[in-house]
Amino acid sequence: MDELQYWYALSAVLLFFKMFALSAYQGFHRISKQTFKTPEDAAFVGKAAASEELPQVQRAARAWLNDLENIPIFLALGVAYIWVEASLTWGAWLFIVFTAARYLHTLSYLLGIQPWRTVFYAIGIGCLFIMSGQILLALGS
Repeated sequence: MDELQYWYALSAVLLFFKMFALSAYQGFHRISKQTFKTPEDAAFVGKAAASEELPQVQRAARAWLNDLENIPIFLALGVAYIWVEASLTWGAWLFIVFTAARYLHTLSYLLGIQPWRTVFYAIGIGCLFIMSGQILLALGS
């Protein structure tokens, strides 16, 4: 395995752990407060279904949706980046910075911290654009 594949694989695993933790965060709040919107889940614990999700669950769900708009694109671009043998130095940094930005974006989202949530989102998107440019450069050479 070369160095670029190493950083890509590490990023992919860390992003999985982050998304899993976000799901666990939602489950923790639902279970600890015994509040479930889905009728069968509420019935399972002998409660009526809640009219809406808990605020913590709603916020985590929005962070999750944002991940679904960004992480699959990163994973696809990362594969293309490796296939076309784009810049190793740029790639390692882009993979690391994107992953860190997604962690910090999620934390900022859960805590309701602006402008940091937007800053970390923009850093992640910037990485995707730079990856795209590096891929195009590699294709042109």
